[in-house]
Amino acid sequence: MTVEIAYDPYDVALNRDPYPTFAVIRESAPLYYNPVHEFFALSRYADVDAALHDHETFSSARGAILEIIKSGMEIPSGTLIFEDPPIHNIHRKLLSRIFTPRKVASLEPRIREFTARCLDPLVGAGRFDFVKDLGAQMPMRVIGMLLGIPEAEQQHVVDHGDSTLRTERGKPMTENPNGTIATGEVFAEFIDWRADHPSDDIMTELLTAEFADETGATRRLRRDELLLYLQVIATAGAETTTRLIGWAGKVLAEHPDQRRDLVNNRTLLPAAVEELVRFEPPAPHISRYVTRDLEYYGQRVPARSPMMLLIGAANRDPRQFGDDSETFNVHRAPHQHLGFGVGTHFCLGNALARLEGRIALDEILDRFPEWDVDLTDAELSPTSTVRGWESMPATVG
Repeated sequence: MTVEIAYDPYDVALNRDPYPTFAVIRESAPLYYNPVHEFFALSRYADVDAALHDHETFSSARGAILEIIKSGMEIPSGTLIFEDPPIHNIHRKLLSRIFTPRKVASLEPRIREFTARCLDPLVGAGRFDFVKDLGAQMPMRVIGMLLGIPEAEQQHVVDHGDSTLRTERGKPMTENPNGTIATGEVFAEFIDWRADHPSDDIMTELLTAEFADETGATRRLRRDELLLYLQVIATAGAETTTRLIGWAGKVLAEHPDQRRDLVNNRTLLPAAVEELVRFEPPAPHISRYVTRDLEYYGQRVPARSPMMLLIGAANRDPRQFGDDSETFNVHRAPHQHLGFGVGTHFCLGNALARLEGRIALDEILDRFPEWDVDLTDAELSPTSTVRGWESMPATVG
């Protein structure tokens, strides 16, 4: 029997709650084809997990976003998230020297201090916006700490990166007049200044790091490569963590019993962050370019097709997470989820995002153990790649 299902990733109304559609696709059309936008989609956990591990068949080299893959645009060298091995491994290894567990952990006191600075003035005010008052600021400030960008300039840098993700509601990213891939030129003046004033930050390390490139030559990053590296770090690190904090406000308001458990037992916070990323992944789908003919569930997927991998559907697959897969549960037994990706493109900043999420929840719960969100003023962000809130206002006691 053929099941008529329509999943349009640009449908604003559907995007408010895509999970009923995801569930139908996952159970009735595990290989889905959209004839309007001409893409295939996989939704079951095992299929999405396997595809993310198979970079030879599911390539990122033409982009990881549907619009970019379909546009056929030239991907600039050094765009880490749009690369395959071996070049991806070279560039990732260079960045992994910087995102070490020691360096991430060393940021905790500074992140806590900044979070307290954001929240303390709001105590007693009766209102708190999870995104505008904290979520949109904390990741930007942390990236600024890592890159060595002065506080006064950090908002400008993040606004520039966000502008490349924003779209007109219901429209593909490639219709954004600012372009789909920022070049990182916004960092040029900081690079020039840091070259003459080295410090203990990522920018200095990337300026001076030597590595063996794909030709075997030992060299430093070219200026254009360095600019792109910084752009990827700043944009990817800020956008997704902002959305995570917004979702924390909404989901925990809807589960006050579990919020109370977190207030009383802070050892649950790491599990709560994992469950939030599983339950409401900031990136609900990612796309790949299929390099060879494939077959799923008796249907053929031709080579050169765009394949959308529905992370949001896979993260609620009962085959992986049990009969309560559609339920939020901070007490859930640990299971691998796909909210940070897996395989070659596993999120390089995952430890930092987890740290920021844990600190944000810890400090919020200290000051506001109870809250109700006001969804009448809450608004989903206008991007086709990241799903989350521009604003999540709450009334607090």
